[in-house]
Amino acid sequence: MSSTVSDQELKSRHRAMWASGDYPQMVTTFLLPLGPRLVEACGIQAGDRVLDVASGTGNAAIPAARKGADVTASDLTPELLDAGRAVAEAEGLQLTWVPADAERLPFADDQFDVVMSSIGVMFAPHHQAAADELVRVCKPGGTIGLLSWTPEGMIGGLFATMKPFAPPPPAGASSPPLWGREAHLDELFGDRVTFGRRERATLEITAFTRAHDYGEHFKAFYGPTIAARNNAEKNGLADEFDAALDAFCDTWNRGTDEQARFEKEYLLSVGTKS
Repeated sequence: MSSTVSDQELKSRHRAMWASGDYPQMVTTFLLPLGPRLVEACGIQAGDRVLDVASGTGNAAIPAARKGADVTASDLTPELLDAGRAVAEAEGLQLTWVPADAERLPFADDQFDVVMSSIGVMFAPHHQAAADELVRVCKPGGTIGLLSWTPEGMIGGLFATMKPFAPPPPAGASSPPLWGREAHLDELFGDRVTFGRRERATLEITAFTRAHDYGEHFKAFYGPTIAARNNAEKNGLADEFDAALDAFCDTWNRGTDEQARFEKEYLLSVGTKS
């Protein structure tokens, strides 16, 4: 089997994973604040040519379009773009929606004023290839903006909890939350991008009454959790997976038994291409 075929199969599995469940429901339940935060941090203005990489349902792309920017939203999973397109059309917003692999973007060199990704490009399996593409399509002097979950935060903890139950990662793949570590970004971008702003912050989540409701939500709607539990069930470990996820929710609950509250740490990074 050639490396090209292997990569095609890998990307096909990724598309299927993110199309499973209901990721748009995840966005509307608690992720909506993240896109506008990244757009504001990037200083996007009317007339800017903006590319949102691994855009999903357009959680950052749509707020950028509201600013009057010329926005292209790209994602590996067409079903997510379809959901975003429906939201944009309901608002009367014009965006370009392009199915695309973050590791092989179908755009010219030096094309965009702003290249950004909100908890998106971090899930491309080959980090260096994805970072190289972000730099390639950004104009010299342009802005690269990233918002990524951190390894030390709650989503980093979730992936660590699911890892023993999930299928083994493909060769050469890196852990998604590494994008939320400053040193990792330095390795990926080197002197090609100067990050003038890097700060850690948290997304507070109060959408769930009981702590375990958070885990049930992820099992129902979140592709990576669905894939990990399916693999656990195939190996006769479904009960162990459920118990581990419940324990994870209890550990990270910062609220009470009557009203759960979670804090998800992310790294916001905004830089300028040399």
